[in-house]
Amino acid sequence: MKFRKILMLSLLCLLVMNMQCNEDDNVVVPCGLEVVIDAVAYQAAESHAIDSAIINDDCLALIVSGSGCDASTWLMSLIDSGNVAESFPNQRYLKLTLHNNEDCLAVFNKEENFDLTALRIEGTNEVLLNIEGLEESILYSY
Repeated sequence: MKFRKILMLSLLCLLVMNMQCNEDDNVVVPCGLEVVIDAVAYQAAESHAIDSAIINDDCLALIVSGSGCDASTWLMSLIDSGNVAESFPNQRYLKLTLHNNEDCLAVFNKEENFDLTALRIEGTNEVLLNIEGLEESILYSY
């Protein structure tokens, strides 16, 4: 009887240990807001100046400044024109919009992250992002 309990406990432990995650498992975590790909929205959008931009893997972090009370209600969208310039590397055209309804005079910075995976182009591993309001283009490699 004691041997049977030890055997059952050992089997239970092996079963639990077998259910642990492997380090090799790829867990995809979205980095932020999705990029909107819409030619009509791109044409209608008014772009906002960008203070800085950094790409980390598939994430684009954009930092903007603006007047307001605390920047917590600001809404940002990154809109792609849907057009791809077939050059080397291929190029895409984007605008950042900022919706800010705050009436305070203080100046704040806000960082927003955007997931760039929707901007990938099949058959290549990089694309040059031309973001209106940003002085230089950014190379997105994937």
